[in-house]
Amino acid sequence: MDRKEPLWQENSRKYQTYLTIERNFADNSVESYMRDLRQFVEYAVERGINSPNDVTVSDINNFMACVYDKGVKKSSQARVLSGVKSFFNYLVANNLVDSSPVEFIESPKLTRSLPEVLSIDDIDKIIDNIDTNHPQGFRNKAIIETIYSCGIRASELISLTMNDVFFNDGFIRVNGKGRKQRIVPISDRAIEYIKEYMNQRNTMTPSSKHQDCLFLNRRGNQLTRVMIHTIISRAAKYAGITKSVGPHTLRHSFATHLLVGGANIRQVQDLLGHESVVTTEIYTHLDITNLADSLEKHHPLKL
Repeated sequence: MDRKEPLWQENSRKYQTYLTIERNFADNSVESYMRDLRQFVEYAVERGINSPNDVTVSDINNFMACVYDKGVKKSSQARVLSGVKSFFNYLVANNLVDSSPVEFIESPKLTRSLPEVLSIDDIDKIIDNIDTNHPQGFRNKAIIETIYSCGIRASELISLTMNDVFFNDGFIRVNGKGRKQRIVPISDRAIEYIKEYMNQRNTMTPSSKHQDCLFLNRRGNQLTRVMIHTIISRAAKYAGITKSVGPHTLRHSFATHLLVGGANIRQVQDLLGHESVVTTEIYTHLDITNLADSLEKHHPLKL
């Protein structure tokens, strides 16, 4: 190793290797962490801070003030701070710095907005209004029903292979964040639509790189997250749904309907692939809001 190499570059490379190999993060996640870290490194170098060991609590606070002054929203500020904190935690754990200057800095307080949720009737309406005479009709029905019945992310849907669907057993194998796999039940209706779609898929010639992908575009290539969002939003608009609808709307609806139906929050956490139950708890708040609305409408004291 070139001993003249700047410490920032050396430590950043080691950290990236740690995220990729030891933490087994997906490429997109690694890039997100490194992009946020680069912001801080550029800030530090511009101010003559040549080593992570020289960073003070004041430096971190001043950096976050600069991020704030750029008009970055609070959720992005929190993400940037979390990325810098993760970097220094790695350095401490590997004895590359004595202590973390980020340890006691609080993240910006976030206002937790409740997600948009569709009713079961709305979801049925969206699916039922898709024209199966269209070449991609059954594919689009299968996409929407699979996301809703399994609660998976758009990124997880597009990575599904034909070997990930176990028709006879009624479940799919999902490759989630951090390359973590989980097994999720799939509805009979989703299986029915997938089988119908497979009849059409078998007439296609998939590209050499995407032969195993379950859902393909017209050219035989893997769909993108943008394409999935477009398919769902167009189907919702065609069905007369006025809400803004995307893959996450279906995922939110899946979680909410489970909780309203009596599912345990830990079960919902496992199905959604959340690393922490804290992430899943937003759906509990949503359920409480629904209960409060019902109380307001039906409690005897309100009559």
